[in-house]
Parts: sequence; C-alpha cells; structure tokens
Amino acid sequence: MLTRRQILRIGGAAMAAASYGLPTQATPWGPRAPVDFAVPAGACDCHVHIVGDPARFPMAADRIYTPPQASPDMLLELQRDLKLDRVVLIQPSIYGTDNGAMLDALAKLGGRARGVAVVGENVSATELDAMAKAGVRGLRINLETAGQFDPAVAAGKLQAAIAQCRPRGWHIQLYTRLSVIAALGEMLANSPVSLVLDHFAGAQAAQGVAQAGFDTALALVRSGKAYVKISAAYRASKAPVPCNDITPFAQALVSADPDRVIWGSDWPHTDTARVPGRAPTAISPFLTIDDGLMLNQLPLWVPDATLRRKILTENPARLYGF
Repeated sequence: MLTRRQILRIGGAAMAAASYGLPTQATPWGPRAPVDFAVPAGACDCHVHIVGDPARFPMAADRIYTPPQASPDMLLELQRDLKLDRVVLIQPSIYGTDNGAMLDALAKLGGRARGVAVVGENVSATELDAMAKAGVRGLRINLETAGQFDPAVAAGKLQAAIAQCRPRGWHIQLYTRLSVIAALGEMLANSPVSLVLDHFAGAQAAQGVAQAGFDTALALVRSGKAYVKISAAYRASKAPVPCNDITPFAQALVSADPDRVIWGSDWPHTDTARVPGRAPTAISPFLTIDDGLMLNQLPLWVPDATLRRKILTENPARLYGF
C-alpha cells in the first residue's frame, strides 16, 4: 500500500506530466507516461540499480544515503511499461564492494540482465571469474557520489581496474565530472580496455556544450575508445523533467559516434544529496521522475529510427554481450 507521502508525490508529478498531454499510470515513483514511439526488439536499459531487502543485504556503514527498497519485481514492471527486453544492473554506492544484492538480482532476472560491479583492489581472480559467470561485464569507478574529484586518485583507481578488467574483456564504467575526464584525457585515450562514461559524461546543461572538458568526452566517443550513456538527464540539468536543455548534449554525443552511445533510465532515482539534518541512515525517498516521459525524449534527441536501434539494441548487445 502506498504511503500518504507517496500519494501526494504521485499526484503532484502526474499534474506535471499531464501538462504534456500524456495519460499516466501511478507508481511509487510518481507518474509513468506510456511510451509513444516504436521501441525496437531487444532494447536495453543500460543503467538501473537494485536496492535489496535490508535484512538480507545490509548496506555499507559508511554510505552517504539510505534509499527505500527497489526489487527485481519492481524493475520488471518498469521493463514492461517501457517495452524493454534487457537491462544492466549497476552496483550502487550504498553497498560499497559487496555486490550480493546485484548478483542475487542477476540470478533472478536471467539472460535479460547483465551487471557492472564495484570491487576492491584485493578482490581475487576467483571472485572476478565467478562474477563474469553470473553476468558481470564491467567494473564501475564511482567518484562523483563519493565526492572524490582528485585526478590522481582517479588515475590510481583506473589503473587498478584496468588490471582487473583486461584479462576478462570487461569495460570500465566511470562516473565523474568533466574536469576529471579532461585531466585524465591522455590516460583514458590510451586505455587498453573500453570505457563507459556515465550520465552525459558528467556535463552540466546550464554550462552549455562549450563547457570545459566536454570536448575531451566527445573526442573519446569519436575515437571509439569510450561509450557514453545518455542517461539521468535530471542529474545533468536543473530544468524540470523532461529536461529540455539536455537535448544539445545528447545530439552532440550521437553525432560524435552513434555506435558508442547507449541509453539508461537511472531507475530507481535515488536522492544522493547530503541534506542538512538528515542522517545517512535515515530513509531518503526516491526522486519523482517519470520514466516514460524521459524515454519519450529519445526520438526528439535522435529522430532517426535506425540510430535509435543502435542506441537501444545494437550497442548494448555489443558492449554487454547479450
């Protein structure tokens, strides 16, 4: 049963979505508009998180926020509503290097799912190989959520991840800001493993496409060295959903190389903000994001259906081995 707070959030978000003339259905995350374009077969959401039952999967003691539960069954509802066939589970920061909740979800979701893990430098080859067998296809370096912006620290983590990924044909997923990407530009360009840049490569819409570092991200995509996720527009934009000011960034990245662009919802939209007076152990409600409305922006960013098939189906299949 929905709580009174959830009902109020759903009602307010539904009014916003209705202003676009779209019918919606209620979810604990607010409204979910129906998809208004033909989604290609095999389409993949390349960025979601699972938040497991805390009794089975306790969160890291040093986490900076505590989200509600977001189960595999809830994820399957999202997949159904968005007409998607595949999904990539990304290890969230709340679990640190304990990938148990993600691996459990991979087992439940079967062949439709792949994973990206977070590990420590001392993880064994046996553990990594077991993850590969379970469906893990890459390692994530999450600097942004941790508030770590020192390029030297990033370089050290990148070098360690390269040693872990290279023998397995895995990629490295990097969540950081453009200043770090620019500082590591040469190292990233020479990486012996493929890279994936999270959430518009860390660009901020308000600063425009000429902002420092975005040219480095474009060059990495253009060279084929890096994939980029046009995902979580609401984290890159201060504009209300559907975040129309992110359109030039999506178009610039697709123009750089449509074979290196993938899409993700960033469900379940965790609130990672450090709020004064809110303890890290206090429940931080999910953000109200209409996933249907956000997916419906893709044809506006990418009018060509052939390119959308690349972004939703072909590129994820190549990167994650579907």
